[in-house]
Amino acid sequence: MSSELEQIRQRYVESAGHLSQSIGLGRSLGQIFMHIYLSPEPQTLDDLTRELEISKGGASMAVRQLEQWGAVRRVWIKGRRKDYYEASEDFGRVIRKALLDVIGRRMEVTDGLIEDAEKVLAGKNNGDKDWKFMKRRIRKLRTFRDRARWIWDRSIVKLLLK
Repeated sequence: MSSELEQIRQRYVESAGHLSQSIGLGRSLGQIFMHIYLSPEPQTLDDLTRELEISKGGASMAVRQLEQWGAVRRVWIKGRRKDYYEASEDFGRVIRKALLDVIGRRMEVTDGLIEDAEKVLAGKNNGDKDWKFMKRRIRKLRTFRDRARWIWDRSIVKLLLK
C-alpha cells in the first residue's frame, strides 16, 4: 500500500479510536473495526496486534464484541489455520446492535445504583437536611430513569433501531 493511502488509513483508524473511546467503548474497539474495514484482505489477530500495537488479549476481546454486533465476521481461508476477519458494510445494522447493547447495559447499571441508594436512604432519619436532600435527588433520578425506560421500551424506538 502506498504511503499516502497508509496515511489516510492511519488517520481514520486513529479517529475511529477516539470516537469509540469518547462514547465509552474503548479506543482499540474503534481502531480494530476501522483497520479491518479499510483493509483489502481479511485480517488476523496477529495482523491487528502488529499494525495497531495492541495486546493480543485486548484485540481478541474487541473482535469478539465486534462479532457480536455484526461489525466483523470470521472468514475461512483455504489452507490457513488462523481466524481471519473482515468488516461488515452495513453500518446501520452495526450501530443499531451496538446501541441496543450499550444503552441496555448502562440502564441496568443505573437501575442498580438507584435501588442501592433507595435501600440505604429508606431507613434513615428524615429530619436531617442532608438526608432529605439526597432522598429528593435520588427520587428525581428515579423519575428520569423511569421516563427514559418508558421511552426506550416503546415500540417506536425499537422499530427505529431495527
